[in-house]
Amino acid sequence: MELTIFYDGTCSLCRNEMQQLKRYDSLNSIGLEDINADDIQQRFPDLDVVRANTVLHGLLADGSWLYGLDVTAKAWGLTGKHCWIKLLRLPLIKPVADVAYLAFARNRYRISYLLTGKKRCDNGSCNSK
Repeated sequence: MELTIFYDGTCSLCRNEMQQLKRYDSLNSIGLEDINADDIQQRFPDLDVVRANTVLHGLLADGSWLYGLDVTAKAWGLTGKHCWIKLLRLPLIKPVADVAYLAFARNRYRISYLLTGKKRCDNGSCNSK
């Protein structure tokens, strides 16, 4: 794996994006890990699960970490899709995009509900409760 993404599997919008990434990951270079998995801390002892619940985490094959939109840009870059996302990493845009991302991350359940009608996912399914 070139990149392992640690995402919130209880967020329907987050889960949907991860499914899209895997659909376009023809080289199988992206691994996905739900931070809510019972054994996540045992399998990834260097992962700060509390922090990973506030900002997207990505682990590169060389052992270095990426966070937030850097993970998103790297992942979509690996798929060759949504190339416009790399624009969010340009020096003048990056600070604004990062603030917007953090606001999204804090409000992801609310935003997810507005966009999908689903609040939280559990045991492989999302519901509207």
